[in-house]
Amino acid sequence: MADRKVLAGARVVLPTGIVDSGRVTVEDGRIAGRTTSEAPALEMDLTGHWVVPGFVDMHNHGGGGASFTSGTVEEVLQGVHTHRLHGTTTVVASTVTGDMDFLARRAGELSELAEQGDIAGIHFEGPFISPCRKGAHSEELLRDPDPAEVRKLIDAARGHASMVTLATELPGGIDSVRLLAEHGVIAAIGHTDATYEQTVEAIEAGATVATHLFNAMPPLGHRAPGPIAALLEDERITVELINDGTHLHPAALELAFHHAGPERVAFITDAMDAAGFGDGVYRLGPLEVEVREGVARLVEGGSIAGSTLTLDTAFQRAATVDKLPVEAIVQAISANPAKLLGVYDKVGSLEPGKDADLVVLDAGFTLKGVMRKGEWVIEPPVH
Repeated sequence: MADRKVLAGARVVLPTGIVDSGRVTVEDGRIAGRTTSEAPALEMDLTGHWVVPGFVDMHNHGGGGASFTSGTVEEVLQGVHTHRLHGTTTVVASTVTGDMDFLARRAGELSELAEQGDIAGIHFEGPFISPCRKGAHSEELLRDPDPAEVRKLIDAARGHASMVTLATELPGGIDSVRLLAEHGVIAAIGHTDATYEQTVEAIEAGATVATHLFNAMPPLGHRAPGPIAALLEDERITVELINDGTHLHPAALELAFHHAGPERVAFITDAMDAAGFGDGVYRLGPLEVEVREGVARLVEGGSIAGSTLTLDTAFQRAATVDKLPVEAIVQAISANPAKLLGVYDKVGSLEPGKDADLVVLDAGFTLKGVMRKGEWVIEPPVH
C-alpha cells in the first residue's frame, strides 16, 4: 500500500505562483498530482506556514565540522546531513585548491557519493584561478588552466563533474572553457582579475556562471568596468550570490537582482566545515581559518574564507532584510541551480512526479520542517 502524506493549509510556492491554503500530496517519495488512491493519508495541518521546494546548493565546501575537500566518507555525509537540517536537500560538493593528483583522487572518492545520490556532483574551485584574486586558496598550488589538466579532473570525476571555477584570462583559460562546455560541465568565471573584454570573450566561449559575484574579482569601475558588468549584462550568465550579510552589502545584492533578474540568480552558501558547527579554528585545504562570530577569515592575512552560511538563513534574510518576493527567492535558491545542474526534472520545484523535497517555514520564514524524498528530516511540530 502506498505511503501517502498530505500537507494542508500552507501557502505553497509553485512555479506558477503562490497558492494560499494549498495542499501538497506525497506518495512513495514523490509529489503526487490529483490522486485517486484509496490508501489512507496522514494529513498535517500547516496553516500559517509556507511550503517551498527543497533548497539546491551548487557551491558548498562542507559543514557540521566536515570538509568536502579532505573529510572521510563518513565526515562528508555528516556535512551533507548538516545542510539537510537547514533545508538543503540537494548539494554539490565543492573542493578547494590542492595538488592535482590529490584533487583527482578526491574526485574519484566524491564520485562514489554522487553515484549513491548523496551529493549532486562535484565543483572544482581552484587550482585554475588568479593569484591576484586567490582569496582563501594556497598560492603555491595555483596553476594556469591547461585544458589537459582540466580534462584530468573531469575524467577523474567519472561523469559527476558539475562545475569548474576558472580565471579565464589566464593562459589556456578560453580553451578550457570550450573543453568544459563540450563535456557538459559548467564553466564558472571566478577568482579572476579579468578585464571586461576578457570576460566577454570567456562568455562567448561558453562560460555560464559567475562564481560568487563581486567577491574575488575586480570591483565595478566606471572606466574599467571589469568582469562584474560583463557578467551582469549577459543573459547567458547566472550569478552566484552569498547572502550572509558579510560577503555582500544589501545594496550590492539588490543591484545584482535588479540587473540580472530572479531567473539569473543562484543563492549559494560557499560554506566551509564550520557551517552549522560554531566558532573556532579550522582548515580550508592547507590553510588555517579562524571563525569568529560566524565570520570565517584566514589566520594569515585575514581574507574571508568561505562562509558559515546555511540556505535557510539566506532565505530568511532575502525575505526579511532584502524584502525580495518569495517566488523570486524560491527561483534563486531552488529552481535556478537545479536547472543549471541538469536535475530540474527531479528537484527544484513542487510539481507532480518530482522528488518530494520540500521545506516548511513559519510566517517569519524560520525553518520548521524538511522533507527529502518523502521522508521527514525534520518533522514540523504541528499536526
